[in-house]
Amino acid sequence: ERRATVAGKAVAMSRLVPRATQREGPPLQPRVARTDGAAARPPQVVRHVPGDTLVLAIIHATEYRWDTANALRGDTHPQRLAGVRAYLEPRLAGQTDAVITALEAEGKAPTCTVPPRQAVQRTVGYFRRHRPYRQSDESLARGWPIGTGVVEGAGGPLVKDRREPSGMRWTMGGAQAVLDRRAVRLNGHGETDGRFHRQHHHQRLYGLSAPAPALPA
Repeated sequence: ERRATVAGKAVAMSRLVPRATQREGPPLQPRVARTDGAAARPPQVVRHVPGDTLVLAIIHATEYRWDTANALRGDTHPQRLAGVRAYLEPRLAGQTDAVITALEAEGKAPTCTVPPRQAVQRTVGYFRRHRPYRQSDESLARGWPIGTGVVEGAGGPLVKDRREPSGMRWTMGGAQAVLDRRAVRLNGHGETDGRFHRQHHHQRLYGLSAPAPALPA
């Protein structure tokens, strides 16, 4: 089931863990948790599901590498794609330390100016910070996905399509109410939820003895 909250990552994880526990069983082994590399997310996942193997999405790391390539070579350099690929393939092979060493060497080159050097430092810092969770070779060998495309695909219809069109503004309460209603619909419970609310509204107006009329087909 899809759910969303505007109350923050800690609240989201505290609600997610019991739901995941309800679905646990012998067929669901081993357990894997996927997230992107935003600084606050991996610690939250490790804290709430310490028994799961944390796999960070490769796309987030690739974005850092693109930023570095653009800073070092420029947006239109013909070797930009080859440079990104030269670092991505070793990462997929589990050679994160070698990638960090090569990036640091680029940042220390005499011809490297301050802005590209800062971009390299950001990327190196990101790779070092998340190195324990970047075992892409092991994940691929076990058949685990190393991207969060499924999660991103679920979040689009639930959150962005309804809450982020041009010009929209929300209060926290209003945004949460929209997310709750959206989740009910996308989870396939819209008709059941509608009957429940119609029945309770009818009972508030006319008393418990009066059944709510059925909607026309």
